[in-house]
Amino acid sequence: GFNYTLLVTSRVLLGIAVGAASALIPTYLAELSPADKRGGIGTLFQLMIMTGIFLAYVSNEWLSPSGWLGLDQNVGWHWMLGLAAVPAVLLFIGGLSLPESPRFLVKQGKMSEAQKVLSTMNPNAKLVEELYDIKLQANTPSGGFKELFGPMARPVLIMALGLAIFQQVMGCNTVLYYAPKIFISAGFSEHFALQSHIVIGLFNVIVTAIAVKIMDEIDRKKMLTYGAIGMGASLLTMSTAMLVLRAGNGNVGSWICVIALTLYIAFFSATCGPVMWVMIGEAFPLNIRGLGNSFGAVISWTANFAVSQSFPMLLIAFTPDHAINAEGQGIAKLFIIYGVLCFVAIWFIAKFTIKTRNRSLESIESDLRSKAHAKGYLEK
Repeated sequence: GFNYTLLVTSRVLLGIAVGAASALIPTYLAELSPADKRGGIGTLFQLMIMTGIFLAYVSNEWLSPSGWLGLDQNVGWHWMLGLAAVPAVLLFIGGLSLPESPRFLVKQGKMSEAQKVLSTMNPNAKLVEELYDIKLQANTPSGGFKELFGPMARPVLIMALGLAIFQQVMGCNTVLYYAPKIFISAGFSEHFALQSHIVIGLFNVIVTAIAVKIMDEIDRKKMLTYGAIGMGASLLTMSTAMLVLRAGNGNVGSWICVIALTLYIAFFSATCGPVMWVMIGEAFPLNIRGLGNSFGAVISWTANFAVSQSFPMLLIAFTPDHAINAEGQGIAKLFIIYGVLCFVAIWFIAKFTIKTRNRSLESIESDLRSKAHAKGYLEK
């Protein structure tokens, strides 16, 4: 009927808006931030996402029939959807006061405005040198898909695509979406599972906030590698507990699952979650930075959709018929696959990621251009 059509149409429009924001914000933060603070500022994007997820968990709990407000289920879900308009309004109002990117201002020939923004964001910057470097890059004509898939941007494109895909196939959003189901399969009550979802959301926020502090102190590649090792080990430990110790009814295996799942979330929120968005935002050349970030966001959301939608089908395929605690065994086997992919990601990180920490955006681009020249891809 009409209500269903309206709901689906609204969700599509919301998806477009979220997709656009997830492509634009990392680019904007990267262009606005000083090189030595870019990682921490870029990670604020992931911190706000995790904060939003946590607030959604809390508000949904309050608005559920068994929650604090005890609303009827035919009323509560309307409020669950409607309250999302509040942060949207705040984002709109806040966006009106944001400064323009100095890189964009230079491309528009507004040098004095660009200098003002740079001096505000980084009072210690060598403005003349930085403006000169930005102007050199800004003189390059805006590129399209030809430049995006061209030889100069190829190392960044491979890195962006790989990080976007691995961030999802390592199981991150599956855990966030299906955590209550995992806890129930591990032998805990439905009430415990739903309450733990809120705790997981809060833990996510805390760990991501820690990542903001350390992002510019540790090399991106090391953070990704340590994160992938921790995530893989946590998933394999959880799977082993569910298969070998037969997690159920709150026994030792069940609590091992809870601890392993919590550690998994900690490693993800501190490393692979924010680092992917930071690196995609800072690595593409200026003339295709918007296009490159948009492409990376599309791949990330497509991988997210594929993993989250395939989880229920794969769970059925991996669940043995007529087995005791069958669904738990299915989840365990499925997470073994995600765990193995975490270790595959380590190989990708070592081979295809580039150094970006504490480097200006212009020096990253200059290095890409120099390497393309050295390989004979570009005219000298």
